Amino acid sequence: MNYQTLIFDFDGTIADTLEESRKIFNEIAPDYGIRQVDREEIDNLRHLSLKELLAHLEIPKRKVPVFIARGTGMMRRNIESLPLIPGIGEVLRELRPQVKGFGILTSNSTPNVELFLESHGLRDLFDFISSTSKLTGKARHLRAIRKTFSLRPEEMLYVGDEIRDIKAARKARISIAAVAWGFNSREALAAEGPELVFSKPQELLGLLALP
Repeated sequence: MNYQTLIFDFDGTIADTLEESRKIFNEIAPDYGIRQVDREEIDNLRHLSLKELLAHLEIPKRKVPVFIARGTGMMRRNIESLPLIPGIGEVLRELRPQVKGFGILTSNSTPNVELFLESHGLRDLFDFISSTSKLTGKARHLRAIRKTFSLRPEEMLYVGDEIRDIKAARKARISIAAVAWGFNSREALAAEGPELVFSKPQELLGLLALP
């Protein structure tokens, strides 16, 4: 495998936080005059980019930072009890010995990720956890990770579940593996032209067979 450092998104890629995120969103949305989201809407929302999602839900961009800050803070109350994506724990344990670096880049908070990983016995797998409070700030962090660990772009692979993850990796000029078990649908992800698309966690083990 040419990839020497695997970097994972957190929400939707490792942690099954979608329903908890919806509940938190609905709890705080009325405070900002924003409508709530029904569970039945999720399938349709999975086809939307971040820009389309904000427009569809009529969320002003200026309110996004406070939504993230409040939401991640509220998630901490239940983060240790939230489930892993089924099968991802075993896959991560199998992948880890095959690479030099293992990390997380997320829009969630570092304390939340730490608590979650520790509760599932996975914290020791990861060399670093990087967090950005901006939904569109991942490209800058990917470049910073590359410089910090003196990596070449071709040695890095970002693994994420959203269209914005694909765009961030492309902007940072590193490869992306899009996973369809998180927020965005496989069709929406594939339309963005990522290097790899996986439908279930076990398929990540196919990375081990790459030349």
